[in-house]
Amino acid sequence: MRPAPRRPRSWGRPSLVVLAGATTAVSLLGSLGVIPAGGPAAAARPAPAEVASLSSGQVLPDARPPGRRQQEQAPAVLGASGAGTRVVFDMGEQRVWLVQAGAAGAEDVVRRTYLASGSVYDNLQPGTYEVYSRSRHAVGIGDSGTMEYFVRFTRGANAAIGFHSIPVHDGEPVQSRAQLGTPLSHGCIRQARPDARALWDFAPVGTPVVVTA
Repeated sequence: MRPAPRRPRSWGRPSLVVLAGATTAVSLLGSLGVIPAGGPAAAARPAPAEVASLSSGQVLPDARPPGRRQQEQAPAVLGASGAGTRVVFDMGEQRVWLVQAGAAGAEDVVRRTYLASGSVYDNLQPGTYEVYSRSRHAVGIGDSGTMEYFVRFTRGANAAIGFHSIPVHDGEPVQSRAQLGTPLSHGCIRQARPDARALWDFAPVGTPVVVTA
């Protein structure tokens, strides 16, 4: 008798079963969030929302610099202060504005605004004045110390009145920058040194100075 032919061993069905089981396991783990639903390749790809945020130039929430604070908008220059290039000092607000005249037909531009410390005395009246003298360094009357960037625009009973840096007496400032915004001077308008330098650069002799109440 002729022996029955041997059938070759087939691995097809078990292999399909194993492959199907592995695919099911990956899908199940993906749905549970254990691995990315698209497999390892999906883990390396950014989500569509991330791509949109990055390509649109928006700052992602976790990319914002820490400690950033919203800055308060500076008050607009007072309408009663006129027009054109000028320095404005409001005694009620204890604030200075450096205003540049706009181009033809354009609005004036506020170049800088900041708090200052005016006089504790009633020695300055609202009105329009003009810078008439400037001194890079100056010495105050009596014990008022030395100062920088003195820009004079009127005269009081005993001395000139103008803008200058916070005076220094015996090596120490006579007030702190934190106190700016409160009347503390003997007649002039005290400014932080960077602001005093800015006004010095902005206001040559002849620049209008408008004082408001």
